[in-house]
Amino acid sequence: MDGTDPMVKDKEAPLGDKRAPLGTGRLGVYTALGAATGSVPLPVLPDQLVRRLRGALVHDVSARHGLSLTAEARDVLSAPHPGDTPPTLIAQAMRYASSKLLARFTPLGFLSPVRSAAQTFALGHLLDRYIATARRERAVRIDREEARRVRRAIDHAVINTLRSDLHPAAAPSAAPIEDLRDQVTQILDGIVIAAAGIPDWMVRRLDAAFDEAIRRA
Repeated sequence: MDGTDPMVKDKEAPLGDKRAPLGTGRLGVYTALGAATGSVPLPVLPDQLVRRLRGALVHDVSARHGLSLTAEARDVLSAPHPGDTPPTLIAQAMRYASSKLLARFTPLGFLSPVRSAAQTFALGHLLDRYIATARRERAVRIDREEARRVRRAIDHAVINTLRSDLHPAAAPSAAPIEDLRDQVTQILDGIVIAAAGIPDWMVRRLDAAFDEAIRRA
């Protein structure tokens, strides 16, 4: 025993040391629920559902790091649309009508659920990343100004994920010592493995875009 009060040690420990992982399964449930909100066949209700879902998500992420969100910070992070000004009822109705036309006359009706799912995933994943690796504030509350800075970085990352000048972390390589497959099997396996690697490739690019944005925020 060194005589040091363990409570003092805990208070001085970096926030990252107390991190409780969100987990891919837990985030996957939020993502699936995000997709479901994007398919609700009503003009205004989806935004309310998205706000509730995202609010629960940001609370869950923050709480797992021992942090609290002010009401204003939760509103900023859970807002269905970028910026501080929510769309008018007319704008929401027009967007709803456009999505219905796309679903009826084109094969693009799946875009709204996919977009909602992707945005939900990005919010949970990047907020978790920010708190675990980039947060420098010692306060146990995330206030509105900090939330606005993080939200801008998240929105920037989502928009710039496919930018050509990004430098994401390299994927870990994996190869057997001896490859016993024939050439056709190697080609077919390569196609399947490449497709399976797309989500990981996208996440690494998302992380790189976010890290760049939060440094500049």
